[in-house]
Amino acid sequence: MDALRSYGACWREPALQAPRLRRSGAYKRRNVQWRFPRAAVVPNFHLPMRSYEVKNRTSTEDIKALRLITAIKTPYLPDGRFDLEAYDDLINMQIVQGVEGVIVGGTTGEGQLMSWDEHIMLIGHTVNCFGGSIKVIGNTGSNSTREAIHATEQGFAVGMHAALHINPYYGKTSLEGLISHFDCVLSMGPSIIYNVPTRTGQDIPPRVIHALAKSPNLAGVKECVGNDRVKQYTDNGIAVWSGNDDQCHDARWNYGAMGVISVTSNLVPGLMRELMFGGKYPSLNLKLMPLIEWLFHEPNPIGLNTALAQLGVARPVFRLPYVPLPRAKRVEFVNLVMEIGREYFVGDKEVAVLEDDDFILIGRY
Repeated sequence: MDALRSYGACWREPALQAPRLRRSGAYKRRNVQWRFPRAAVVPNFHLPMRSYEVKNRTSTEDIKALRLITAIKTPYLPDGRFDLEAYDDLINMQIVQGVEGVIVGGTTGEGQLMSWDEHIMLIGHTVNCFGGSIKVIGNTGSNSTREAIHATEQGFAVGMHAALHINPYYGKTSLEGLISHFDCVLSMGPSIIYNVPTRTGQDIPPRVIHALAKSPNLAGVKECVGNDRVKQYTDNGIAVWSGNDDQCHDARWNYGAMGVISVTSNLVPGLMRELMFGGKYPSLNLKLMPLIEWLFHEPNPIGLNTALAQLGVARPVFRLPYVPLPRAKRVEFVNLVMEIGREYFVGDKEVAVLEDDDFILIGRY
């Protein structure tokens, strides 16, 4: 309490005082050495907003056991709000086809286009409706440590099983800054660190991950650098999920990855499960490669959004700056579906090309 009283005293004192006018009309010059306000140098006294209630808690080991996690798509209504009915159908299809976890509001789910209110609401909705059947991993990372802390507290408060954390992007920091940033959120619950330098502009090197691995809450890493990096971690007992669908089969069976955090499983969850659970299956991996290449022809989630609209499981509504793939690529997708087999894809409608006028592009929502 004495420390708190000292804070109060510090806050009540003005940082700067105007010079007093002497009766003679002249100012008295004082030679005083400037000192920082005490509040700036006293250690932070904020406590984490967490609960020790264990009824619905998930352990880090439970997260490490997941093999197939889908970075789930967020569908929209024509006015740009979430289409929760379509979203629920998508999640149900994932559960039926054996997917074990979903990333909510990740890059694929367009968390970068959501307000934090929308973001936390969608995490809470997913937990409330499906948390007993599938692990809900909320993307509560941010390039602002303050925002990452606040969003992660809220995510765990509404029941998410684990958090996904990106390294600070655009306003990049030092390697020591990365460790400090992640340390601030790892204390809250099971977490996966996401390394995707092509999006963030900064690689998270192994020495940072090894330093963070001391935390019991580090479930593992979603790694997009490649399978050599995957092996570096798995050889040292650190859990890794491949973040590259085109490399996930080899990552799982040749490099020791736990599994994959997948975009393609939005479309063919059953086939992706076979790829992660059925042992080495190079023929299936080869069969899926044209679809994976098509999905990532343009930056994700452009291809996925286009595909789900063509399959009739999501309305053809895009929040800008994303726009659908051109008509030639939409025709190509129809052919891919026919080659692989419509029965392996989500939904039960016939796949359609869709014309440009069928799509709705929304800039303000």
